[in-house]
Amino acid sequence: MENNGQQIRQAGLSRKTNETDIKLSLTVDGSGQAELETDVPFLNHMLDLFTKHGQFDLSVQARGDIEIDDHHTTEDIGICLGQALREALGDKKGIKRYASVFVPMDEALAQVIIDISNRPHFEYRAEYPSQQVGSFSTEMVHEFLWKFALEARLTLHVIVHYGFNTHHMIEAVFKALGRALDEATTVDPRVKGVPSTKGVL
Repeated sequence: MENNGQQIRQAGLSRKTNETDIKLSLTVDGSGQAELETDVPFLNHMLDLFTKHGQFDLSVQARGDIEIDDHHTTEDIGICLGQALREALGDKKGIKRYASVFVPMDEALAQVIIDISNRPHFEYRAEYPSQQVGSFSTEMVHEFLWKFALEARLTLHVIVHYGFNTHHMIEAVFKALGRALDEATTVDPRVKGVPSTKGVL
């Protein structure tokens, strides 16, 4: 599919295991539209923010063994989103590649730094006042982001500088992630080929 002569970057996939059943589609060059049906309400909320602030289009249908906990569903959505992003970006020609974004959410401040490097690495600096937001365990934020970075093959640094409301702190992270990915995946007409002296990403 093309938009104004440019190929629209998008991908869709399914993942079914004994623990989860996920169908996901991502359009990088979207308009901030989200269709989210998962068994993890807080993750729905965070993915909605990510999509809106990244100007992506994202559809997720996910069912999992939440009678155990949210772990497998959250992890596998991160895996699928990372795989879809990597596929959608293709050869990465013309992208800006790097981004660093700060996002405040009331008293909280988060920073996300991205390099679409094809070298997966994740650094995470966050200490939350609460271990739960509703029924959602805050340790799942790390699990989701790490698996997303691994499968998308990103260098991803996430820093929550401060805050005292756990919901606000995590919300700032997902908004910053969306905005940083939007910037890093933007095609810059000045970039010829891939933005690397190696000639490949």
